[in-house]
Amino acid sequence: MRGRELAFSSIAELAGLIRSRRVSPVELVEAMLARVEHLNPQLQAYLTVTGELARAQARAAEAEIRRGRWRGPLHGIPIALKDNIQTGGIRTTAGARFLAEFVPAEDAAVVARLQRAGAVLLGKTNLHEFAYGVTTENPHYGTTRNPWDVHRIAGGSSGGAAAAVAAGLAFASVGTDTGGSIRIPAALCGITGLKPTYGRVSLWGVVPLAPSLDHVGPLARSVEDVAILLGAIAGWDRRDPASVRRPVSDFYAALQGRQSRGKPLRGLRLGLARNFFLAQVQSEVAQSFWAAVEQFAKLGADVVDVHLPRLADAEEAGTTISLAEATWAHQQAGYFPAHAEAYSAEVRKRIELGAEVRAVDYLVARERQRQLQNELAEVFVRVHALLAPTVPVVAPRPGTQVVVLAGREETVRTALLRFNRPSNLAGCPAVSVPCGFAEGLPVGLQLVGRWWEEAELLRLAHAYQQATGFHRQRPPLDA
Repeated sequence: MRGRELAFSSIAELAGLIRSRRVSPVELVEAMLARVEHLNPQLQAYLTVTGELARAQARAAEAEIRRGRWRGPLHGIPIALKDNIQTGGIRTTAGARFLAEFVPAEDAAVVARLQRAGAVLLGKTNLHEFAYGVTTENPHYGTTRNPWDVHRIAGGSSGGAAAAVAAGLAFASVGTDTGGSIRIPAALCGITGLKPTYGRVSLWGVVPLAPSLDHVGPLARSVEDVAILLGAIAGWDRRDPASVRRPVSDFYAALQGRQSRGKPLRGLRLGLARNFFLAQVQSEVAQSFWAAVEQFAKLGADVVDVHLPRLADAEEAGTTISLAEATWAHQQAGYFPAHAEAYSAEVRKRIELGAEVRAVDYLVARERQRQLQNELAEVFVRVHALLAPTVPVVAPRPGTQVVVLAGREETVRTALLRFNRPSNLAGCPAVSVPCGFAEGLPVGLQLVGRWWEEAELLRLAHAYQQATGFHRQRPPLDA
């Protein structure tokens, strides 16, 4: 297995080959670095490539495995990190101009966990400035391009992380999600992205956006690989006040679950909130979504309608909370107003707006957050997960400000956030998987699950992937 086939192999497959010494971690790193050198100038997925470190880590992994000290399925696997996740001794820009030379002294908690698992770091990926946007059109470091069409955006804010995985420039990546920033680029780039339950993965060492809405999670080409990565990064961390002490399952092993004569989802109920998730959706996206719903029914799931009126409050409440908390976080870090002139006009405006949020408005938004959580808790007694489009459109072109859906104009930012905000506000897990194509571009399906039930959520998504195979399709861009 060489070249392009090697680059698009799954972690689940490579782990066995590495352990049996049929594939070398050094070989994997060299294959990835060659692709990065060739494709990154066009995609602008990576901001920093840690080639020498990756080679050294790969050699160390190879030597350990040769001695019979295999650490697990990530041992020797080259991955990438979004560049708002701090790496000791390696610059962490957060996509900001004035942090171009910032080198943290310590690794973020998630990085330390990946190192213990034996993962190899290829580099740090591009993002929307301070993760405060959904397109990864970064005026300081360039726009990340979509591997399916380089004239389209990759989405954001984890755009570089998603584009790198989709283009075969990393086997997986870790991103952050405050209002959809893992799931949006996963959907637009045709890969799988998971936002775990709030408190499942430590936020310590991650440059904050809105601390009560921030999540760290994995991106990969398949649910299997996402499950492997989640198992490595999840767990309680005393340094993160949001971290919750909960058992960490073997998420990969749990994917198999119950089998029932071709009906692996028999007995499971999935909810459709038509009042919210099916309003103002591009027709081709809606077609792919309904085809996915039919597939879940074929797999044995019972798909039922649910009513969730509080979802309509999510956009305003999430915006209010993120505006206020982002401004507070930037003030606490000493970024703003000290470096106000170095911010892009777009992000500086949002930071300034956050200073104008009244305390009473913030408290009202937090009350709406509580009400949404209660409403979802009632619905999750009756259904195991919700089905929804991840985003209502395919990837727009850079610079696009407005889209027209169902005859109504909507900003690109609002459109991409609309179906993703609720699970950040509620703190429940949500995963995006590819479910088709429109205009030759990927369409994403989102499953929103019960708190702490990532294993069940991933099993649902895995059953769908096994029955369809959209996640196996590759973009035309190639080395």
